[in-house]
Amino acid sequence: MSQHKVVLLLGSNLGEQKKNIELALKKLKDAGNHISQTSEYLMSEPVEFVSSNIFCNIAAIIFTPLSPIQLLDCIKNIEVEMGRINDSKVSGGYTDRVIDIDIIKYNELNFQSERLEIPHKKHLFERDFSRVLLKDFI
Repeated sequence: MSQHKVVLLLGSNLGEQKKNIELALKKLKDAGNHISQTSEYLMSEPVEFVSSNIFCNIAAIIFTPLSPIQLLDCIKNIEVEMGRINDSKVSGGYTDRVIDIDIIKYNELNFQSERLEIPHKKHLFERDFSRVLLKDFI
């Protein structure tokens, strides 16, 4: 079975943020993905919406047997299991969230669909906190 190298960003700004991220990483591992490397945690202000809740963020490299869409479905299931209610693609805007997991890169794939864009251009090029987290991962 082929393993694909994927870069993820995880963030949380509700509840016990670091524990939320640790639980999400455990759930990713339990779903058959190998967590190869994680960054340091980084605290950041919300981007593209107003909230008094600060984000805790981390980057991770995983190896997965899943296709990009299978991985997206896995991630969305984890987000829902952990209590995420609003998906920004569905609601059309950002809100506070227990967990957010974004696929930043998947091998060297360029992919675009209604549900998924790889590489994730906003995180790679527009968001300062992302560039800090991803500097050793890209």
